[in-house]
Order: sequence, then C-alpha cells, then structure tokens
Amino acid sequence: MATPTRGRPSAYDRDLVLLAAARLFWRHGFSGTSTRALTTATGLSTSSLYAAFGSKAGLFEETVRTYTAEYRDIYTRAVDLDSIAAVIDAILTDSVVEFTAPSETHPGCFVSSAVTNDSADTMDAAEYVAELHRANESTLLARIERAIAEGELSVDTSASAIAGVVQAIWHGLSVQSRNEVPRHALIATAKLAASSIVDYCKTERLAQA
Repeated sequence: MATPTRGRPSAYDRDLVLLAAARLFWRHGFSGTSTRALTTATGLSTSSLYAAFGSKAGLFEETVRTYTAEYRDIYTRAVDLDSIAAVIDAILTDSVVEFTAPSETHPGCFVSSAVTNDSADTMDAAEYVAELHRANESTLLARIERAIAEGELSVDTSASAIAGVVQAIWHGLSVQSRNEVPRHALIATAKLAASSIVDYCKTERLAQA
C-alpha cells in the first residue's frame, strides 16, 4: 500500500489515513486531537485532508464507522450459536478481544471515544454509535425471545431486562478497556458476568417449576 503523501489527495491510501487518524482519536479523543497532529500523522496537508473528508468531524465520523463495524458482526455471529449461554459469553468475550486489540492495523476500542466527546461537531458519529447499540441490543433481544419460545429460558424471563444487563456490562467493559485494564482481567469479568446471568435465569426457572 502506498504511503499517504502530503498535499496530494489523489495519491493517498484512504485506509492508511483512516488508521493513522483512528489511532490519534483513540488516544486523545476528538477534541484532544488537533488538525496539525492529523496532518502530521496522515501525511496530508490541511487542504487535502479537508478536501478528502470535508472537515475534522467528517474524518472522525468515517473512522468511527470503519472501526465499529466489527461489533455488529460480533452480535450477528453470536446469535447463531446453539445456546443462550454461548450467545452471551461470545458477545462479551469476543467484544473484549476487539476492545483490546490495538495493533499495526487496529487502533483499539472506538466505542467509548465516539459517545463521550464534548463537541457538537461529533454528534453524527455519536448518533451512529447509538444506533449501532440499539441494533445490537435488538439482535440480542430477538435471540433471548427465541430461547424463551424454545423452552431454554422460563416464559417468565424478561428478555428486555436480560438484554439490558448484557448491554450494560458490555459498555462497562468498553470503558475499562480504555482505562487499560488488561485483556485477561476483562475476559475473566466477561465470563463471570455471562455465567452469572445464565445462572440467574436457571435459578428463576427452577423456582417457578
């Protein structure tokens, strides 16, 4: 892949520019990342950067859309698993792996960055992430309702409550990953949370039997 060249938007590699920008936004947030830092990291001049993405906010939005897509895929894959226990475990543990995967080709967890910025310029990105969360929760909710319909969970189980608990834990794990809690610790938390949720559902079912 070609290295982005300052001032020559026709020659730049968009994926490399997005990755360079994503790393800065992940470390410093939207407000803490200057245009100067972005031009230095991407190799584009200010005019080229704005020509390509419209604005700093436009660049931020595209990086968010690019690097949060995997979370939708995690939910989509998980709900195809055979048991609701496996579904919840996969959602939480696979998300932790994604949260804690900064590398040469991955900037880290973008979710908490996108929804905790203090600039009105990033509202489009924040709304995109909020919609992503709603879609993921809806996907999980439908799978829990299926587990109830198939008899895996009690008919008295509150699907919305279980989905809400999973989502709350998911968000907490995302924030903890940005606080640099080690992956192994987050995975242990995720697995304990998943098993606790399932054990609670089983206990409720036995109590109602």
